Amino acid sequence: MNSGTSGERAQMTQTEFGIFQERQRGSFIRLRTMIWLRWCAIVGQVAAITVAQTFYNLQLELGLCYLAVGVSVVGNLIAIFVFPENKRLNEAENFLMVLFDLLQLCFLIYLTGGLHNPFTILILGPVIVSATIMTLRSTIIIGATALTLVTLMVFFHLPLRTEQGFIMRIADVFVFGQWTAITIAVIFLSLYARQITEEMNSMGDAVVATQMALSRTQMLNNLGGVVAAAAHELGTPLATIKLTSAELIEELADQPDLQDDARLIREQADRCRDILQSMGRAGKEDLQIRSAPLVEVIREAAEPHLNRGKDVLIEAFGPEDANEEDFDPPLALRRPEIIHGLRNLIQNAVDFARSTVWVEAHWTDKVVSVRIMDDGPGYPTNMLGRIGDPFVRNRRTERDRTARPEYEGMGLGLFIAKTLLQRSGAELSFANGADRVNSASRRRGAVVEVVWPRNAIVPPSLPKGKGIGENPSFKI
Repeated sequence: MNSGTSGERAQMTQTEFGIFQERQRGSFIRLRTMIWLRWCAIVGQVAAITVAQTFYNLQLELGLCYLAVGVSVVGNLIAIFVFPENKRLNEAENFLMVLFDLLQLCFLIYLTGGLHNPFTILILGPVIVSATIMTLRSTIIIGATALTLVTLMVFFHLPLRTEQGFIMRIADVFVFGQWTAITIAVIFLSLYARQITEEMNSMGDAVVATQMALSRTQMLNNLGGVVAAAAHELGTPLATIKLTSAELIEELADQPDLQDDARLIREQADRCRDILQSMGRAGKEDLQIRSAPLVEVIREAAEPHLNRGKDVLIEAFGPEDANEEDFDPPLALRRPEIIHGLRNLIQNAVDFARSTVWVEAHWTDKVVSVRIMDDGPGYPTNMLGRIGDPFVRNRRTERDRTARPEYEGMGLGLFIAKTLLQRSGAELSFANGADRVNSASRRRGAVVEVVWPRNAIVPPSLPKGKGIGENPSFKI
């Protein structure tokens, strides 16, 4: 919640989320997609050659032009018949396919006038594809190759000739302008496409991480239901064992040793029944614990971090004009996203606090808020506007590495907390305590405030004397 990142869970390191950080960008593209795109390029190339030859009577090296197109056709046919339809390309295969398309296109442009050919702009296609789906290294190689070939085609190319033998060319200043425009477009569009793709991938990965974190909590909540179902299913065979053992006790009256064994079987069946009944009661969704006093919900969220060497002080502040009865903290829903989100925020505060973390609960008749503060160094000022975005890092200083050498956060903690809490109806704001309190206060570190409309977190109050209902029960 302070310097280092925009608020990460300490557990959410590159090891746990390696699937996101080590993603092979090109390994999700189907071969059939690349084949289909190449067929479109082949049709366009054949159409351009045919139109230039038929309608404009340009004298082209038709043999070499159709050879260049034919190589693409052969490559597509081999890919169709050799590889399965669901084949997905890895990084190396994707790189080779895009590089092949770039070389084939540049060779065709070389045969048809070089930069005097208006179709030179199509060189941007393979470059943008590489920036979108490949790693940075592959993108740099593809971009450098494209710029190199474009530069060579300024000086080396076969001229476009008319039927009368005239060479079609544009002025040198326009050739230079064409080269400059393509160079700028390759660099700018590559950076633009890659940055947009990175943003989309990061957000998608972070959403998946949020869903994983919430699903873990939900699985724990559902475990009780599984226990209750198991207890119910095992009830019938236990009843059968008990009935059979009772019959055996009667039939083995003349064989005391065997009768004792049958009696032991019945006793153990009764014991299993009692255990399952207890587990079922503990496993059911207890209506009584769906909600708890706000301070207790906060304490439950903070519990894993109360013994980490930092003081976590939980304080309650009711309305200023509240009487003694209204000062009691309101009930709050014990929803997994609320507890998990607050736990992430408190953990982050403990991670960076020097000695103390303050958690303040405030409520009025309209809103309920939780404010988490610490005495750490606070948020980096250049990061305040980006807090809550996934995969946000702040460059660590040598002092940070010395103080916390094991810390490898990736900015997911605050994103997960923010997403979960917003799902519960809350709004989050972030600031530094130094900007909000006097200089003598210890609460000068990072501050995060979570505010809910009261009806989003406080369950409806029941009329006096009315119970909340009965838990579902079962009998064995």
